[in-house]
Amino acid sequence: MWHKAFLAALLALSIGYYYQMHPEFPELAKQYIYTLIQPFSAHISSLQVNSHTASSELTISLAWEALITSPLKQWSKIAVGVNACVDVVVTGVGLLQALALEPGKGQDHEILHSKEDLKEAFLYYMSKGAAAERFYSDEEMFQRIARAASEYPGAQVYVGGNAALIGQKLARHPQVTVLLCGPVGPKLHELLDEQILVPPESLQETDEYHLILEYKSGEKWGSSQAPNANRFIFSHDVSNGEMNVLETFVESLEEFKPELVVLSGLHMMEGQGREVWEYRLHEAVVAISSIPNKVPIHLELASMTDKDYMNNIVKQQVLPRVNSIGLNEQELLFVSQAGSGPHSELHSWNGFPDIGKVSDILFWIIKEYGHGEENSEASLTRIHFHTLAYHILVTTDGFWSNQVSAVSAGARVAGTQACGTERIDINRVLLKIPFEFQVSASGTGHKVTLNPSNPVTVWQRENTSFFLTPVLVCKNPLRTVGLGDAISAEGLLYSEMIKK
Repeated sequence: MWHKAFLAALLALSIGYYYQMHPEFPELAKQYIYTLIQPFSAHISSLQVNSHTASSELTISLAWEALITSPLKQWSKIAVGVNACVDVVVTGVGLLQALALEPGKGQDHEILHSKEDLKEAFLYYMSKGAAAERFYSDEEMFQRIARAASEYPGAQVYVGGNAALIGQKLARHPQVTVLLCGPVGPKLHELLDEQILVPPESLQETDEYHLILEYKSGEKWGSSQAPNANRFIFSHDVSNGEMNVLETFVESLEEFKPELVVLSGLHMMEGQGREVWEYRLHEAVVAISSIPNKVPIHLELASMTDKDYMNNIVKQQVLPRVNSIGLNEQELLFVSQAGSGPHSELHSWNGFPDIGKVSDILFWIIKEYGHGEENSEASLTRIHFHTLAYHILVTTDGFWSNQVSAVSAGARVAGTQACGTERIDINRVLLKIPFEFQVSASGTGHKVTLNPSNPVTVWQRENTSFFLTPVLVCKNPLRTVGLGDAISAEGLLYSEMIKK
């Protein structure tokens, strides 16, 4: 066998070298060769770890293609709601300079009341390379900034809002019929995929606009420098902020009869003040409770700052009533901080989110608020966590299948969408995850070594399964907004819920 392993290793090295010299090497040929050498992957994995000439990125990309398979039963009708808007995407530093703002010290603000607040919050998150979303309280000033953004050279207009973005991604799969319910104005209706169904009750005369301030990796403004590319979002959005179409969304489900419901937009209510969000959150829970139990619900979380509001979503209101959630590293840490969970003493992640600490928080959420012996009435059995360098899918055993494919598909779309390519372009992506990591920071977790030829690492904690895969990070992303929504949408498409 040793001579076969040697030949396999030599072949892998040759492919890696040839690909670097000839990136147009046919994709089907690469996949075919990969199927030939995969039986010997265990013999060459250590060589791949120690020699980048074997191209870990190429190996991971080809391995995903072999791992990603459709579930036995695919979703055919998915209802998505309830936040939708038009995104105006512009370079953040350029727009702030056009507003006659000078660089200074970054500082977070839960709500933006002025241009100075906007500048400080933007700098705060830019220096961390983290995504954030904030409500701008002054409507008149927001409209002035929105006009300036629309007129700024290079500004682009896209479909926006988590629900609309998820709907767009799902609608690109021909086997899926998508119902989108949200405040859809004329410009957004024009931008939406023609395959998306929009109830007439969701249409409104004017659009809601969100401003997306993007920055590149290494970009500087004053003393602040971005460690990686990301974006800062802000808006003065009342329709989405009050979830005005929630009842319309739930009423439309009876006729549409979806197999899966995807809910988002709860974060938008935070900026409306406690009196509004307490009232509307209670009504949201009533509406969600009216959805038949046989229809699984996925909740997509987004950036929030009010711990009382997050506690209401997590502990008392929404989380136990949904089957699945999607969130990033900022939202994950805030859930733990709001509920005094593991590692809640961290103010923020210091660069790369530690895998062991992330794993501890995910396990705590699914045990504390998910379905189990002590919480048998809760429905939560799946969490899809995504950050720049890796993704983790966590499921309660016996409820979901095909999660190796699901987490791989989510990671693959992160690399393609950020770079604007149909397939992973090895020359434009980079592997950033460490090759060795602990699966828990509690002192009980074992150490794992990443194997590029089998890039989904699986481990168990009690009756909970973890599926981790690295992300091939785009070196120069064309657009960062909507990546989390695309990741969650793709992960859901490859997931299958086991009927009880």
